[in-house]
Formats: sequence, C-alpha cells, structure tokens
Amino acid sequence: MSAPLTDPTPEEPLLPQDHALRALLHNEVHARPTARIRLPALVVYVAVLNEGVSREAESEHLRRLPGQEHLGAEKLTGNFLRLRFATHTVKWERHTEFTRYSIVQHLPEDAYLGANQPDLLSELVVPRAWLAGIPGRTIAAVQLAMTHGDPSKPEETLALARQWFGDGPVVASMMGTNGHSWAVSDFMIRADGFERMLVVAPSGMSPERAGRISQRLLELETYRLMALRGLPVAKQLGPELGGAEHQLLDITGRLEGKQTSDEELLDQLVSLASRVERATAEHDFRFSATRAYDALVAQRLTELRERPIHGTQTIGEFMRKRLSPAIATVAATSQRLDSLAERISRTSGLLRTRVDIATEEQNRQLLEKLTRGQELQLRMQTTVEGLSIAAITYYVISLLLYAAKAAKAAGAPINPEMAVGAAVPLVLWGVWRMTQRIRHALHKAN
Repeated sequence: MSAPLTDPTPEEPLLPQDHALRALLHNEVHARPTARIRLPALVVYVAVLNEGVSREAESEHLRRLPGQEHLGAEKLTGNFLRLRFATHTVKWERHTEFTRYSIVQHLPEDAYLGANQPDLLSELVVPRAWLAGIPGRTIAAVQLAMTHGDPSKPEETLALARQWFGDGPVVASMMGTNGHSWAVSDFMIRADGFERMLVVAPSGMSPERAGRISQRLLELETYRLMALRGLPVAKQLGPELGGAEHQLLDITGRLEGKQTSDEELLDQLVSLASRVERATAEHDFRFSATRAYDALVAQRLTELRERPIHGTQTIGEFMRKRLSPAIATVAATSQRLDSLAERISRTSGLLRTRVDIATEEQNRQLLEKLTRGQELQLRMQTTVEGLSIAAITYYVISLLLYAAKAAKAAGAPINPEMAVGAAVPLVLWGVWRMTQRIRHALHKAN
C-alpha cells in the first residue's frame, strides 16, 4: 500500500527536475525585447554579414564605445545586448547570417517633418569611425526618422513627406487598422550608403508602439535584402543547369539508341551526377534561406496592417512587385536543380537495368557453356571408365594367365588359356563392380 501524499515543505521542490534546456527555451521569447522609443527619434541601423566574424571581434568593437572599456565577453554569450547611455542606446543582435547594430538617439530639429533632405547624421552620437569599423560586410543600412505629424491629413502629410525625401517618388502606407501612423520611404541608397525611412505619428503614440514599428520596418528591409541573396546565385547557376540538362538529354538519346557502350555512358552519367550533387550541396542552404526570409517578409508586412494612401503605392505593394519575381526565379532554379537530380537518378536506373539485363544474359551464356562442358566431361568420363575397365580387365587376365602358366609348369593339370578365358567374364564383372563402388563412394563424399 503506497504512502499517502502530503504537501511539500518549503524546502522540498514542487516540480520534477527541469529539462536541461527548459530555461533556455522559455527565455527565447524574451531574447530580443522591443525597444521603447520616444518621438521624435532617429534610429541609425546597420546590418552586416557575420561570416568569419567572431563574437570576440564584435565584443572588442563594442568596447570601443565611450565608457564600455570593461564590457565583458560574457555579456555577448546570448544573441542580444542593449547598452544604455545618457542620451542614446546602442543595441547589438547576432543572427545566424548577420549581426544588427541599432543606435537610437534624438532626431535633429532641422530633420523634422517639412524639412528638405535633412542631414540626419549631423548630430550622430557615436563616432563615425566606430560606425565604419563595424566588423563584417554591410547588407543593410537604414536611417529611420520618427517624428510627429498629423496622419489624418493625407494630402498635406504626403506633400511634406515627399519634400523630406527631396521631392522624389516615394511609397507610403498607413499602419494599423485605424491608420495610427505613416511609414514612408523611397528605398534609395544615398551617397553615405544609407537608405532612409520616415515614420509620421501623432504626438500621443506610446514608446512601446514606436519601438514595435521601428523593429518591423527595419526587419522588413533586412529580410528583403537577405532573401534577395539567392537571386545572383540562381542567375549564376542557370547556364550551368542548362548545360547539364543538355548533357543529360544527349546521354538519354544515346542510351535509347545504344550508340555508346554502357561503361562510357555510366562514366558520363556519374560525372554529371557529381556536378549536380555538388551544386545542390553548395546552394541548397541559400535557396532554403531565401524561402525562409521571404516568409518573414510576408509576416512583417502582415504585422504592419497596411492601408493605402491615395496617390502612392503601399510599401507592401511596392516591395512585392519587385521581390516576387526574384523569389520566383530562385524557387524555379531550386526546383529545376531538384528535378535535374531526379531525372539523372531515373536515367541511372534505366542504365543500371540495361547493364543488369546484359549481365544476366552473359551469365546465362556462361552457364550454358558450363553445362555443355559438364555434359562433355561426363561423356568423356564414361568413355574413360569403359576404357579403364577394359584396361584393368586386360591386366588382371594377363596376370592370371601368367599365374596359370606358372602352375602348369609346376605340374598342375590345367590348360592356362582355357582357364583364363573362362575367368574373363568374372574378372570383367569384378572390375566393373569395383568401379561402381568407387564412383558411389566419391558421390557420397561430395
């Protein structure tokens, strides 16, 4: 009978032992908390590819910021770090392929809505040399200005936004189901290497919402560019796939027409399969990453809950019209590569089938030769056995004849020829019987 359950004492645990990854998995939801941004604000954002860049190198670079000389490497064991200063914050985020740096500071007064192509970095709070020395290769760089305005006046706000970008073409979206703010951009890289985005929001916007908006817009642009990394690979791989498909067509034609030896066809097919397999191993990750980043772009666009503004395209519409063909090209190239590998596999199967049939035919012919050889050997063995019986009988009769002659010479009253002639059938039977017993004994041994 089991003991009754009692309430645990304060010293006793209330739960079974934690799984080794429980805390890590639980805290992942808090791994990258959203920033709180008070408007007006400027977010200077740089995303760099971190291939070949260690955390130690990134930690060393962060220690170059004023007052961070003693920043420990243990602070970067996770994937997120926010450094708070008196007038600004610096955020570091490391992802699988890229690392993001975000500086949130005040927006210069001459860069508010209504300015004309303002200099956003005139009051940059971090040293320009520090910004330029970020380890890695730049994949995205954005100056996101967040300022107050009146989104309820579309024509006036759009005119001011166009003036802010230099009266060039822009794309803009109302964000939120109630159009609480605007996002505007021209998606142009300027001489300083940065793109520009503008968020126009009413004065009552909370810092939490402003932080979420900035995060979605910056992630949207980063994931868009990361998704497009598969496009040059797809274009470069296109001619190679065309050559491989033509070669496979040639091999298939010669396989059908039996114009080339199977060994030569197999060598060419193995070489082609190796090339395709190498291309798959080399580019499959890039194509898979493109699909994943494209899905993130779609998710961030959905989270913006865009509404159109009369006179301009929405950000999502503009982005999709230019991103979708690239993603379709990457998807088609990936599918083309998989299809080519599958067709090579089927052709290899056909060639193996033909080789197997040829091998079986050779084996059948060899077996027929062996059967005919065994039959000939059996006939020869039978002939040899007959000759052997005759020879042995001859020698035995000869011995008996000598013995009979010796007996007659010794005085025995016999006729050697008559006696030996009468013994011939008996000797013949005895030799034949002995041969049969030897054959049976050999068969039994085998």
